[in-house]
Amino acid sequence: MSTSTNTSAIEKKMVPGNEVQQVELLAGVEDLYGGIIIDMEKTMDSEAFVPLLRASLSQWKQRGKRAVWIKLPIELANLVEPAVKEGFKYHHAEPDYVMLVNWISKSSNSLPKNASHRVGISAFVMNDKRQVLVVQEKSGKFKGTGVWKFPTGVVDEGEDISMAAIREVKEETGIDTEFVEILAFRYVLSYLLLMVPLIVY
Repeated sequence: MSTSTNTSAIEKKMVPGNEVQQVELLAGVEDLYGGIIIDMEKTMDSEAFVPLLRASLSQWKQRGKRAVWIKLPIELANLVEPAVKEGFKYHHAEPDYVMLVNWISKSSNSLPKNASHRVGISAFVMNDKRQVLVVQEKSGKFKGTGVWKFPTGVVDEGEDISMAAIREVKEETGIDTEFVEILAFRYVLSYLLLMVPLIVY
């Protein structure tokens, strides 16, 4: 959803008699894929929002836009219901906002799906004596079972896989390691597990 061109909040519209009428629209930016992104920041009640949204959708449809995204901060949660009634659907949410989208083109919907998986790592750590590092869990399903396992964890948002592996080993064992490579991928329910070898230094 990269942005490029600003769209004006005021559009000129031709009406019968060759007169020009100004139509107020929601301010947004055009993305690189023929869509519009509206980042709502100003407080607005639904009575003012709905007419603006309808006028904006009408204009953008006429201009051949494909989709309209609305980013609503938590302070504007009152606008979720009216937007949904105008055809918007949930796409994704973060702690401080929800992103809604409406495919307004007559072409087939090509919107990207929201991310639905978490990425986890399992670290294979070996020292120069070819000893392999294993741990016992203090919490989770293996707690108190006596099972030894590789250090594991979840990759944080925006974190590189190699950095996640190094961090998880450090957090669980206090040992500093160096990333080598990814050994394997495994899909578990909605969880992508990566086996990564590390060496102790």
